[in-house]
Amino acid sequence: MKPLPAADLKQPGWTVREGQAVWKRQANAPEIAGEILVATRSDGRAFVQFSKNPFPLLTAQSTPKGWQVETPTENKFYSGHGKPPARLIFLYIPKLLAGEPPPKGWTYEKVGDGYKLENHSNGESLEVYLNQ
Repeated sequence: MKPLPAADLKQPGWTVREGQAVWKRQANAPEIAGEILVATRSDGRAFVQFSKNPFPLLTAQSTPKGWQVETPTENKFYSGHGKPPARLIFLYIPKLLAGEPPPKGWTYEKVGDGYKLENHSNGESLEVYLNQ
């Protein structure tokens, strides 16, 4: 799949939320705290960026037809059509905010003003706290 066009969040129609997140890639990995931006449109497009200023650590985009995830610090790029793999949990954040359940193998619980996603089989977790 060719890369999706860059999301222009200044265009009308985007709903943008920002906050903090803590990501743990696997059970024995250190936690990474950073800033998170989640943007959605009524046409089904979504954009998520997790960064440790000034560097984006992960950028995820989805449309009704495809998805992509970039990790610039690792020089990796993943993309595909249809439903993304559950291991790319950042792509599921907009869906969870819209009330959809987490992907298979993941739990989702409210934690204070945020929520926590956890994959008990590999120890990956993601806590997200979005500003109101």
